Amino acid sequence: MAQAKKTERPDGRKLNETREMEAKVGIIKRADGSAMFRMGKTIAYAAVYGPRELFPGFMQNPEKGILRCNYDMMSFSVTERKRPGPSRRGVEISLVTKNALGPAVNLDQFANTVVDIFIIITQADAGTRCAGITAASMALADAGIPMKDLVSAVSVGKVNGRIALDLVKEEEDLDGTTDIPCAIMSRNNEITLLQLDGDISEAELIEAVELAKEGCHKIYEIQKEALKEKYKEIKNE
Repeated sequence: MAQAKKTERPDGRKLNETREMEAKVGIIKRADGSAMFRMGKTIAYAAVYGPRELFPGFMQNPEKGILRCNYDMMSFSVTERKRPGPSRRGVEISLVTKNALGPAVNLDQFANTVVDIFIIITQADAGTRCAGITAASMALADAGIPMKDLVSAVSVGKVNGRIALDLVKEEEDLDGTTDIPCAIMSRNNEITLLQLDGDISEAELIEAVELAKEGCHKIYEIQKEALKEKYKEIKNE
């Protein structure tokens, strides 16, 4: 791995450093699968229910199951209080999350069913969609849903003319910042999400994606360790 690049960031990190991370699975007892993922001060919880029969019947797919995602932020998760209930941003991120997870999930065995994923952000300091995708991927694995690989996600961007990994809100809010949420299946380096908000050159974008892959590989190891820890506990009971 490349040597950490020195720079001045609001929290003192180097350009290619992520924030402190924490992951747990099996934390919501009534869910079929669940997980928590924390990236710095951003905390996401995910719960999975299903596969279960989909109603009404006309929405069913006779060839495979359907994946549905619901993303929301608690009203107290941000400094400026958010109105309770769905928002346009929440609907957009729900769709983005579904599309990011879709390539990893195999629902061919579950015709006419639905797998529901509910993601709640309880604390936000940028990167909430990435934290939500990461938590949801672990929750799907915890539920025993057939998957090609876990999906790991992180934001990368151009801040003050430099490419940086895992932006915080203070960096996102700077004039001229380019934010690039990215999700990857690490085993084959397959990108399942790449969004771009801002201006960036082709060379800078390539550099940013390579840095995102580095960050996602770190997250991937933490996801796997969280799943292993749960099953170690089960074995010891």
